[in-house]
Amino acid sequence: MRLPRFSSRTVTVLLLAQTTCLLLFVVSRPGPSSPAGGEERVHVLVLSSWRSGSSFVGQLFSQHPDVFYLMEPAWHVWTTLSQGSAATLHMAVRDLMRSVFLCDMDVFDAYMPQSRNLSAFFKWATSRALCSPPACNAFPRGAISKENMCKTLCTRQPFSLAREACRSYSHVVLKEVRFFNLQVLYPLLRDPALNLRIVHLVRDPRAVLRSREATGPLLARDNGIVLGTNGRWVEADPQLRLMREVCRSHVRIAEAATLKPPPFLRGRYRLVRFEDLAREPLAEIRALYAFTGLTLTPQLKTWIHNITHGLGIGKPIEAFQTSSRNARNVSQAWRHALPFTKILRVQEVCADALQLLGYRPVYSEDQQRDLTLDLVLPRSPDHLSWASHD
Repeated sequence: MRLPRFSSRTVTVLLLAQTTCLLLFVVSRPGPSSPAGGEERVHVLVLSSWRSGSSFVGQLFSQHPDVFYLMEPAWHVWTTLSQGSAATLHMAVRDLMRSVFLCDMDVFDAYMPQSRNLSAFFKWATSRALCSPPACNAFPRGAISKENMCKTLCTRQPFSLAREACRSYSHVVLKEVRFFNLQVLYPLLRDPALNLRIVHLVRDPRAVLRSREATGPLLARDNGIVLGTNGRWVEADPQLRLMREVCRSHVRIAEAATLKPPPFLRGRYRLVRFEDLAREPLAEIRALYAFTGLTLTPQLKTWIHNITHGLGIGKPIEAFQTSSRNARNVSQAWRHALPFTKILRVQEVCADALQLLGYRPVYSEDQQRDLTLDLVLPRSPDHLSWASHD
């Protein structure tokens, strides 16, 4: 069969048409959406470990009118793949986080029932954005949300509204406790589709231990994954193996970010100590907002003052809630609650973390009980954010 012959001019015209169509296709492909106003969306990862005050810090972002916030979306990965270890699940967690940062909620198809509402998200009612328009009308967009009312009014909202809501905010903030090194996040930091900031929240390991012991059964499945027990839950930890892993992870992350870090970390990492937040909440939060491109509104200022100047230190039933407490007393509660022998042990397994993060050890029970002895050492600005070292 003879094939039709084309002139060189015809071939040139066809190639130009094909190229034009290809360019139009590439330009018209939907990419990451921009929030209202056209500014570049900012992505923030609150990186921490269990019982370090991360729920409180998450709420500092969640209640901001410019923020779409989700609490621990990787909980769904660990729940579905609970026979894995923290290291083997890092990639799945990272990929899920990238999708959520880009408001692609289809990533949850692998971890949630196909028929689902907004309430399928882990601790979904802690997200003001899921309780406000366009996701739900429980609270005006600039109001402080309340978890119980959100659960009453927004439980049956369609899951698809999460994507719509996410795309309407200038900031997407995710709080996560399931990363144990910083290097796994490097692809996200280099990703041109993301504008990622990392807030690394740490807390005195002795306070973390005291809080973990008060909520032990709630962490049993996660403990097993951290220790790589192939699906066996771990409630009791008499040898403090969990604390050793948590402390080592904080040291790895902080050292990677501050000791000859890669250039793409410049301006993208900030270390925050819970104790500093407890002592000077408004000053620390202003700095935290400035780092992430947010401003402190008068309404948030009042709410933050009220939430950090309560009367108690919280009850075990409030373990994953943000209620009004005396933040300074919360940060010191371990000094009355832990036996001195256990303090010596946690100081031993977390010695590097205490030194790097700026916490003073105690050497006697008298020092432990003496609240006039400040155990939180001053920190220089170089220790709080990315710094270059020759």
